[in-house]
Amino acid sequence: MTTQLIRHDWTTAEVQALFDLPFNDLIFQAQTIHRQFFNPNEVQMCQLLSIKTGGCPEDCGYCSQSAFAESDLEASKLMDVEQVLSEARRAKEGGATRYCMGAAWRSPKDRDIEPLKAMIRGVRDMGMETCATLGMLSAEQAQELADAGLDYYNHNIDTSEEFYGEIITTRTFQDRLDTLDVVRDSGMKVCCGGIIGMGEKILDRAEMLRTLANLTTHPDSVPINQLIAIPGTKLENVNLPHAIDFVRCIAVARIMMPRSTVRLSAGREEMSDEMQALCFFAGANSIFVGDELLTTDNPGRDKDAELMSQLGIQALPAFEEPALDKEPTNLQEASLQEISAPLHEERA
Repeated sequence: MTTQLIRHDWTTAEVQALFDLPFNDLIFQAQTIHRQFFNPNEVQMCQLLSIKTGGCPEDCGYCSQSAFAESDLEASKLMDVEQVLSEARRAKEGGATRYCMGAAWRSPKDRDIEPLKAMIRGVRDMGMETCATLGMLSAEQAQELADAGLDYYNHNIDTSEEFYGEIITTRTFQDRLDTLDVVRDSGMKVCCGGIIGMGEKILDRAEMLRTLANLTTHPDSVPINQLIAIPGTKLENVNLPHAIDFVRCIAVARIMMPRSTVRLSAGREEMSDEMQALCFFAGANSIFVGDELLTTDNPGRDKDAELMSQLGIQALPAFEEPALDKEPTNLQEASLQEISAPLHEERA
């Protein structure tokens, strides 16, 4: 059963069938699968720092750091190593177990690699997992970062290949996939997901998740972001998706990529406690903590601590792998077969 859950051959019709399931059936299936691979009452606590803000030459329609955005954001240079490490210490003291460093670049320049490596080593020495999102990488740059101890590299595909051109024109969808290959080849783990609520159709959400699930190796982390409509960006007037539609995306991601950490990422400031609880029940098991996510607001630590306490959720320790495969109980087996029957019929 466990082996059958790990697939890389999803069809569009199958993914659409998951999105079309009655909500209770979808959530039950996602939670059942989630429990086979993870402790359902543990959530990974990550913290994200913008180490180089603004002035990005890309035209991503959702981002205030784009040079094309009409925002008041002032561009800054790469932060000093010691400043980054000081922020990392505060993050660890606040309970973060993974530290993510983001820079608003198309790709890093070679001169940036040495200070980046120093940041990575410093954070690693604190006992935290390391992650970076720096734009496209050459094979040489990826290997240097991997050798310095970078555990994860984030590079999202954002949406479906079909809808992608509506959001970004300065970097192709294939550019993003090529960067994922470079990252994986270097030995780093891949963090890759997308954004919900940019005006895309449900089919686009299905195709985005299908692209990720059909990669040769599933991303180790899959961040699912809810669009933050930032004034001055191309998408400032886009309406938020319905909460249930967003939870469906979390559940489908969990079903399609059972071993991946599914991160309830940007947009939590606009989510109710009840919506977040549904996301955790649907299989999300990672969040960003802290007051900010790059340039946008995020729920504060006290608010998150209160929510986790209400739900009985504990922080996932650093460097913990998914739980060992467990054979499902007869009840789990029967329930999954009953719910999944339409999917198997579709494939046949």
